[in-house]
Amino acid sequence: MRSLQCVPCILRMVWMRPDRMTDITQASNAAALDPRSLAAANVRLEELWSCGTEFLGSRYAILGGAMSWVSERHLVSAISNAGGFGVIACGSMMPDQLAAEIAATQALTDQPFGVNLITMHPALDDLIRVCLEAKVGHIVLAGGLPPGGAVRAVKDGGAKLICFAPALVLAKRLVRSGADALVIEGAEAGGHIGPVSLTVLAQEILPHLRDVPVFVAGGLGRGEAILSYLEMGASGAQLGTRFAATRESIAHDNFKRAFYRANARDALPSVQLDERFPVIPVRGLINEGTRQFMRHQLETRDRFLSGELTRDQAQLEIEHFWAGALRRAVIDGDVEHGSVMAGQSVGMVTGEQAIPEVIAELVEQAVSAIALRSL
Repeated sequence: MRSLQCVPCILRMVWMRPDRMTDITQASNAAALDPRSLAAANVRLEELWSCGTEFLGSRYAILGGAMSWVSERHLVSAISNAGGFGVIACGSMMPDQLAAEIAATQALTDQPFGVNLITMHPALDDLIRVCLEAKVGHIVLAGGLPPGGAVRAVKDGGAKLICFAPALVLAKRLVRSGADALVIEGAEAGGHIGPVSLTVLAQEILPHLRDVPVFVAGGLGRGEAILSYLEMGASGAQLGTRFAATRESIAHDNFKRAFYRANARDALPSVQLDERFPVIPVRGLINEGTRQFMRHQLETRDRFLSGELTRDQAQLEIEHFWAGALRRAVIDGDVEHGSVMAGQSVGMVTGEQAIPEVIAELVEQAVSAIALRSL
């Protein structure tokens, strides 16, 4: 027979929100940990991501995802100053703009940070040159397989090259071509995404690729999750959504508040309505702009079928719909018609935090999870 002493506990479980129950349980368990257990757990975490911290030169193997309009000097320097590794999102910047952004970031931090370059940028070679002249130690080539010339330029210039790998076969190819580290990003991430979840990518890639550091990304919001991938063989983790809504982020308050209100199910990928007109999937919060895009695709398809537009013209009409939409959301605060890119971890962003708080929280969660195993 169940003890009567358990009745209050049962009542609390019935009436208490599940997330609150979890917080109380974790707080209770953490309180039971002695300093020696926590110290040993911290040493273990440092061992698990030592390959990542050595490669990045940072205290923690936590990278900031490169988010256009968001990952600029203030966010990047704050992440690096807090022990993580900030990454500037070059996006569509031209060489002189990137040079100014790198210099401004270096004025705010003396810690390592990287620069993310899009491989399709028409001035890619000049952007690499700017990074090398500024002594940027890590260059990320994203948005497709990097050209051989770009890889050689980065390597010959003495910088470390980080690439994105969407599958094991491509991961191995990138390492053979010169990549010093890889990021495997799951479909849970915000912005432009691939079709495969991080859970599957990690199982496909991590057990078979130990030659270079591999950082996981996509849907990560807690330290326990990061720990699980470290134990599978990852060298660290990349987060974007948690950092986008921090106090140091220059994003508009409307943009941040949209994150605080959102649940994971609100961050969905863009939908393609006609296979004749491909749509690159972008994960973001559903809003009026999303619904207008659906209508725009239908209207454009009908104009194509009526002969008003050629196929190429129709494709351009669809692709141009979101032009400037990310800036409208991030900078101008139009979260109804702009593109509010967010990963599914947005449900874990419940209020504004400073970047040092976020990083400390992630580390504490991972350390506590390790220490609790000894209870």
